[in-house]
Amino acid sequence: MMAAVQPTIAISMGDPAGIGPEIIVKALADHAVLPMARWVIVGDADVWQQTVATLRIDIPAHVVQHLQDAESRSSTIFLDRGQLHGVPLAGRLSAACGRAALEYVRTATLLALHREVDAMVTAPLNKEAVVLAGVHFTGHTDYIAELCGAADSRMLLINDRLRVVHVTTHCSLRRACEPTVERIVRTIELGHESLQLLGFRAPRIAVCGLNPHAGENGLFGKEDAALILPAVQAAQTAGMLCEGPFPADTLFTKAVRGEFDLVVAMYHDQGHIPMKLMDFENTVNVSLGLPIIRTSVDHGTAFDIAGKNCADATNMKAALRLAVSMAERRIERHSRVQEQGQP
Repeated sequence: MMAAVQPTIAISMGDPAGIGPEIIVKALADHAVLPMARWVIVGDADVWQQTVATLRIDIPAHVVQHLQDAESRSSTIFLDRGQLHGVPLAGRLSAACGRAALEYVRTATLLALHREVDAMVTAPLNKEAVVLAGVHFTGHTDYIAELCGAADSRMLLINDRLRVVHVTTHCSLRRACEPTVERIVRTIELGHESLQLLGFRAPRIAVCGLNPHAGENGLFGKEDAALILPAVQAAQTAGMLCEGPFPADTLFTKAVRGEFDLVVAMYHDQGHIPMKLMDFENTVNVSLGLPIIRTSVDHGTAFDIAGKNCADATNMKAALRLAVSMAERRIERHSRVQEQGQP
């Protein structure tokens, strides 16, 4: 049974020169999506108003400078950060847009941390644009984790057929080939916790090997036996249904067929390639290890089609739906704890 209270979800606009504004408007224009939550869009009002006008989609949004100024009954609120002077050229890389996009994320994160919203969803920003603004930046997840004071975040990719959590993501392949037992164990734990929040009571977890054929008994490398197997055994000792390491080239097929609920991938491409090959449009990025709920589209700013009214909002809709579902479960869990009189 889902929470009776409608969740409030923040949406950061992403790079204002990318497709973020367009896919947000198109997603909220879906009559099945709009009533699911109270939406707080964080961005620049000029960009929003031009996007609505260009797409000829009417989404009444109460524009405010501070969230507390919004009417309590407003179903869609636009929180204007006023970062830009005018509207940027669509598809144009710029430091101004990179700086603005980062401010939208910062604001949405703080709203979630302060419990003013129940979850946040991020539209894509451009790493190069942020770096042009003079900020060292490796990605949304690391930036949000730093704002949250979380030193141990992970990336989960999820669609209707498969869920994959990564031990490492945005680092060199050489570095990814040197995981620690502790990091692998923590990844399994975070994946287990996230699937419980998604409704899996006892998720079945499979862990990928690092080397071809999971090392072939040491023939192709010792990392699988020396690092991954002890982590799997530690997870089993902790009561989790965890198996591995398995050869990655066959494991994903087994998971898609229903043998496992979650796959633990050792590095970025090992997990991303099968997910995006299988269902790119509906694969959502979820940040784990944070005190807040954050989902995101799993695509970029698509500068080549920005401003052309041809961006597909399917992925944004999936990210919004998942954020609502996770927020509802968290609200429900919190309400149940309060009813039981637990601290």
